[in-house]
Amino acid sequence: MNKDVIGVECLGGTVLRLTFEGNARREVDVSQLVPFEGGFEPLKDSDFFHKVRGEPDVGTIVWPNGADLCPDSLYSAGEECQ
Repeated sequence: MNKDVIGVECLGGTVLRLTFEGNARREVDVSQLVPFEGGFEPLKDSDFFHKVRGEPDVGTIVWPNGADLCPDSLYSAGEECQ
């Protein structure tokens, strides 16, 4: 697959709308991908969760503590959206 994330938008709760290369858009509930423990524990806090940003150097999303997710996993777990 190997599509980089080029845009991210928080939709509420732990759901993100991601734009991938080629303008494919998918909605992903991050809580369904990872347990919020260890490096992901800060994501339990809504304010912290919403600090997610796209990181072009690695082609995925990251949080201020360095937590990130594989773009292929995000794409596979997401549901296609407009």
